[in-house]
Amino acid sequence: MKIEHIGLAVKDLSISNSLFARLLGEQNYKEENVESEGVTTSFFKCGETKIELLKATNSNSTIAKFIEKRGEGIHHIAFAVDDIYAEIKRLEKEGFIILNPEPKKGADNKIICFLHPKSTNGVLIELCQEIK
Repeated sequence: MKIEHIGLAVKDLSISNSLFARLLGEQNYKEENVESEGVTTSFFKCGETKIELLKATNSNSTIAKFIEKRGEGIHHIAFAVDDIYAEIKRLEKEGFIILNPEPKKGADNKIICFLHPKSTNGVLIELCQEIK
């Protein structure tokens, strides 16, 4: 596994895109709506890792609730895996709480699942596998 991306919850994608373009010295390479999650994402490359900005598209999305409760900031850390199904089984055996045991389509051509922060020291962990 490697860190695939760090997800940041943001209120305004335009302002945040501008900020990270100035910070990283390059523009985002992709924006994408993920209707199942109620977000619009924007991706920046940062070496071998990516930064994913997440803006809520509706007030019921987890990002909207996160920002309301905690404000803007780090939402999750995503790890790239070769076999998400094997990793889910392995992590369940290790006692981690899997939020969605059946992976779903995420942004940036990935299938994803999340581990509950209660089982990961308060950090939301995402597993993601490239769709081949």
